[in-house]
Amino acid sequence: MTAQEEALANEKVEQKRPLPRRRGVILLISLAILLIMAFYTITDSAHLTHSHVLNGADWMGYAVCHRITERSFTIAGRQFPLCARCTGMYLGVFLVFLLLWLGGRLRRGGMPSTPIMLILMAFVVIMGIDGINSYLHFFPNAPHLYEPRNWLRLLTGMGTGLMMGIIIVPALMQILWRDISYKPVLATFREFAGIIVVALLLVLLLLSNQATINYVLALASTAGLLLIVMSLNVVFLLIVLRREGRAEKWQQIILPLTIGFILAILELSIISTLRFNWTGTMTGLPGL
Repeated sequence: MTAQEEALANEKVEQKRPLPRRRGVILLISLAILLIMAFYTITDSAHLTHSHVLNGADWMGYAVCHRITERSFTIAGRQFPLCARCTGMYLGVFLVFLLLWLGGRLRRGGMPSTPIMLILMAFVVIMGIDGINSYLHFFPNAPHLYEPRNWLRLLTGMGTGLMMGIIIVPALMQILWRDISYKPVLATFREFAGIIVVALLLVLLLLSNQATINYVLALASTAGLLLIVMSLNVVFLLIVLRREGRAEKWQQIILPLTIGFILAILELSIISTLRFNWTGTMTGLPGL
């Protein structure tokens, strides 16, 4: 079979997999559970402070984020598990996974076109500039371009998170599946623009400072962190074990994803434990 015939066969296989209605049902049920949890938690501010769910999210976020209070958003006065920039980054990752799942793109292993990739790289450069400018404010006499703002950290972080998700998803799919389409996960600018619009909507929702919405988005950003670490674990393990590209059914990827997820929790927990033993605090950096 020629490469062209194989590509056509893969495309036909993909077209035979209509978007299951159960995905929407699962999403609605999950959203309802999160909203009920948020309502129950936020109606009692004292309970919010001691929320086991948010405390667990704090512990995951503490492994990768400085968690400086002044550079973080709050939920009814309680600090987010991640700072503003990290919240944007991992919320972007979560959004990409969610939209590609809903769009039936989780058997595609192709990267977007060069123009889209260039735009995504520009997002990373913009975040880098904003990050350097923000870091310089730790030093009173250092030059800076403008006054940092948490909404800018959130926005630039979101752009970088979109790139992280759009790169890791096809890489993960290539490692998992035997039968895979190499069509791009985002085939057109219209699809890319759709993700940008949804990302901007999430930014606006978070900035609206509605406690229930922010509770859900805080958990979604933590889920994005777990997704990216889990994906990297799965890619690494399957390559090392030489078991890449073997799954033919969804049931066959449950085991590697579960192992990757458990490892992600263990890795983040170990890092958080070491950091806490070193600093003695869950917020900020030593000397700041």
